[in-house]
Amino acid sequence: MKSHLRYAIPLIIFAVIAVFLFKGMYMNPREIPSPLIGKSVPEFALPLLDQPDTQITNKDLLGKPYLLNVWATWCVSCRAEHSTLVRLARSGLIDIYGLNWKDDRAGAQTWLRQLGNPYVKTIFDQKGRTAIDLGVYGAPETFLVDSKGVIHYKLAGPVTPEFINGTLVPLIEKMKNEG
Repeated sequence: MKSHLRYAIPLIIFAVIAVFLFKGMYMNPREIPSPLIGKSVPEFALPLLDQPDTQITNKDLLGKPYLLNVWATWCVSCRAEHSTLVRLARSGLIDIYGLNWKDDRAGAQTWLRQLGNPYVKTIFDQKGRTAIDLGVYGAPETFLVDSKGVIHYKLAGPVTPEFINGTLVPLIEKMKNEG
């Protein structure tokens, strides 16, 4: 009996690993669960990108739904999503706030002047502490936040027209219907 068990244990371990790998093939890596969904945006007080002497806090963003887009000039995917964010901002669907993450202030200001500025305001997180509090592990990441400051959705990766039409618009409509 022990000899059968000796062969069965590796087979069982292999089967368990195979199930996890198979399941992973069908997961969307852009839909990474966040422990902050349903919770308030973490408290912060940071300077604005274009006004270093002016502080903005999470409480200043309350009052209407918004997107918080974490970006940086060194981020290739941020450049890829930028024109989509500019079009989204022009549509008036939702306000977008930028969180410039571990970046060069002058370079980020030049980027926005050259490529267009989709942000109502851009928060400058030079040390990256607020991004850490948000659970950011790579740029770009975008959070959908309601008027009370509660996070409803997190997108890891670039904002695309497909995301806007397929996910963002329905979520905004749902938030409006819920009050």
